[in-house]
Amino acid sequence: MKVLITGANGFVGKNLVAHLKERKDVEVLRFCREDNIASLHSLVSEVDFIFHLAGVNRPQSVEEFKVGNTDLTQALCAAVAATGRHIPLLYTSSIQAELSNAYGSSKRDAEEALLNLSNQNGSRVHLFRLPNVFGKWARPNYNSAVATFCHNIAHGLPISINDADAKISLVYIDDVIKCFVAVMDGEQSGDPYVVVDPQYSTTVGELSAQLHEFKTSRQSMITERVGTGLVRALYSTYLSYLPPEDFTYEVPKYGDDRGVFVEMLKTKDSGQFSYFTAHPGITRGGHYHHSKTEKFLVIKGKACFRFRHIASGEFYELFTDGDTPEIVETVPGWSHDITNVGENEMIVMLWANEIFDRELPDTYTMPVGTQA
Repeated sequence: MKVLITGANGFVGKNLVAHLKERKDVEVLRFCREDNIASLHSLVSEVDFIFHLAGVNRPQSVEEFKVGNTDLTQALCAAVAATGRHIPLLYTSSIQAELSNAYGSSKRDAEEALLNLSNQNGSRVHLFRLPNVFGKWARPNYNSAVATFCHNIAHGLPISINDADAKISLVYIDDVIKCFVAVMDGEQSGDPYVVVDPQYSTTVGELSAQLHEFKTSRQSMITERVGTGLVRALYSTYLSYLPPEDFTYEVPKYGDDRGVFVEMLKTKDSGQFSYFTAHPGITRGGHYHHSKTEKFLVIKGKACFRFRHIASGEFYELFTDGDTPEIVETVPGWSHDITNVGENEMIVMLWANEIFDRELPDTYTMPVGTQA
């Protein structure tokens, strides 16, 4: 199918184009700010679906609201009607269409033009009264507090907060695009309004605090809970504003005659990740834990793990190497160590179920010894 995207070079448009380009069954035609409005008729005549994303929200004069929102939409409706076909159309309106300001009025008038088209021409119309949309490629210092905060914090610039308790309703760009595509594919519709789910609610102060936590996590190595929900979406958005020179950062490395130990990442409630090396013949460990547990994965070299039960004295040993993706798990109440039994350096990944606490390490020295 062929689709037309108006405002294809905008924040939402660029994200939509990127997703549609991943499909082999969709051809995208674009109408952008610099294009002549007269070209709409030829573009519309070719397409099977229209994403009307173009609009004005930060004009130099109030009159531009009408020109960029209402008048453009009316021209698009006329182009659709001229084809004599029932071309479905999706429109990005705004929650401000419920208000009486100039921007909201222009968006509401655009909605009315589309509804009239639907009534007179039979074209299916899908209206999205979007709250604040955030995500990669949003323009900072324009109309998104998230974009501005992410850009400034990522670049070490100050941010300005007038009311930390002010509430913000947010939708994430990937959720918006997912909903758009579902409408295009006939899997979702509205009557005529479509609501993006999920929607998030936060405050300006909470938003600022969360973004600053992302920045400081590189020093503390304690990651935020970035796997789900709003925090996941904000973290992805924050990273997209990093300049290329900040794509990397160093973590501490501790070395001695045995090899090196490097901590990579710590979590608030699921432990920490690290790796260590050992030269041939070197043994690490020789201790036990009452509650702490660990997972070891040898990714290079050959290892011998030895275990001794601290109460019964039972002994056990096993061998693994970098060619075998095998996890070795330490068990509370068993003293354990690991020896490099190969001829080259050994590299081992390590996960512990809790962040190391020097005050309460739960680590007690006890040599494993050998089997009697």
